Amino acid sequence: MQLPPKVTDRAFARLAEIGAGDQGQALRVAVEGGGCSGFQYDIRLDAPGDGDLVLEGQGQKVVVDEVSLPFLENAVIDFTEELIGARFVIENPNVASSCGCGTSFSM
Repeated sequence: MQLPPKVTDRAFARLAEIGAGDQGQALRVAVEGGGCSGFQYDIRLDAPGDGDLVLEGQGQKVVVDEVSLPFLENAVIDFTEELIGARFVIENPNVASSCGCGTSFSM
């Protein structure tokens, strides 16, 4: 039994702040091949689709497609504000190694 990713209150609050749900948009978190370590995250606003896992909170939605789901088992989707900028981040316990850019990883 896979444990779905969790979404923090901060991430849902940021989606509400930018009005994603009001525009019928969800935060799509996907894993695709590529990047310097083999896989990379694709994080963007998108409309929910058939077969997506939908995580809801504060009237907002985060969606993950069926193919990406095993890679995001038990991960935490968060929003952080740092000196380099504000962004959505993934804390993923399945990652074996990642590279300096922070967007590419291997398992």
